[in-house]
Amino acid sequence: MIHLRPSQRMRGLGVVQHGAGILAEPSRAFDLPAERDEAERIIDELFAAVERIGQVHPFAKGMGIAAPQIGIGRAAAAVQPPGDAPAIILLNPKITERCDEMDEQYEGCLSFFDVRGLVPRPLKITVKTTALTGETVATVYERGLARLIHHEIDHLDGLLYTARMRTGVDPIPVEQYRQTGRAWVYEGA
Repeated sequence: MIHLRPSQRMRGLGVVQHGAGILAEPSRAFDLPAERDEAERIIDELFAAVERIGQVHPFAKGMGIAAPQIGIGRAAAAVQPPGDAPAIILLNPKITERCDEMDEQYEGCLSFFDVRGLVPRPLKITVKTTALTGETVATVYERGLARLIHHEIDHLDGLLYTARMRTGVDPIPVEQYRQTGRAWVYEGA
């Protein structure tokens, strides 16, 4: 049996890999409700990808995927929080507020799944999204969910988590990462 690297497995599941131009480009926003059918089609494709990937790899911390990661340069992402929480759909998301309090945790990315990186992020963010009907909705996310959402919004802005890592800190090979299958830990949680 051939042992595939994690990145090769993700490529096989339809995830665009590091180095592809689409991952470095800002995504195009939706004009809603005019582009509702297009947005719904892309959301369906994102959830199909979440389903495929979830069958191959368990995600104790939750997972997300942005449209550019499945080859679509539009401002849409799906986030599956850990546990049984309902999935979150992000259309045209923008972070409007960040708290000053930060923490640093390891993150992985489906587009370069062979490594994990220590990424500082705010513990609380407010995100404005557009509903399919065109209304704007603001939602506050905290801790692990804020981290997941922020990571996906970065994708839509053409950024990978390595752009957020502190200078001099490099990602580690997944083989050295010891927290697979465990939730992120927060003080007083």
